[in-house]
Amino acid sequence: MSKGKIAAAVSAAVLSIIASTIGLEGGYVNDKRDPGGETNKGVTKKEAVSYGYTGPMRTIPDEVVHSIYYENYLIGPGYEPLLKLDVAVAQELFDTTVNMGPARPGRFFQESINEICPTVKLKVDGKVGPATIAGFARCQRTLLCLAMIPRLDAKQLAEYDRLVRVNPRLKVFHRGWINNRIGNVPLEKCA
Repeated sequence: MSKGKIAAAVSAAVLSIIASTIGLEGGYVNDKRDPGGETNKGVTKKEAVSYGYTGPMRTIPDEVVHSIYYENYLIGPGYEPLLKLDVAVAQELFDTTVNMGPARPGRFFQESINEICPTVKLKVDGKVGPATIAGFARCQRTLLCLAMIPRLDAKQLAEYDRLVRVNPRLKVFHRGWINNRIGNVPLEKCA
């Protein structure tokens, strides 16, 4: 595949991933029980302001949301190289990062690589960098998407359960998290 075709495929994958996650996040929310506070399309007001957006959250433009998603949830956490290796795994990590922030999904990913591929032992620090990407690529034959997605979902579910245990106020969100975030990347997407 030529570089141009790879770039187009990656761009299409990014747009699809962002659209899918925005669909799950929905629109404007300002629930006092949610630690994220005022949010629209999954972008918190704090995040939007730090990105330079000063308008009302109810009407945050799609271009701003897409830019924040791309910069903060794909590039920032180090997932972009995964688009060329396994789009479904990239999507699962991206969506979880939008929902939980980057550190926990990065750790889930590193732990899963270590569990599935015995020849790779990554430092589990939540930072998906060149070593994590190389470990995933080295193990890709063993580390099938079909094994990775359920592991990431299980770790995400365990984190939701933990969050509710330590902060019972969050129980109101638990069912929605599970219904919308666990199993939201179908195994059929695995290449």
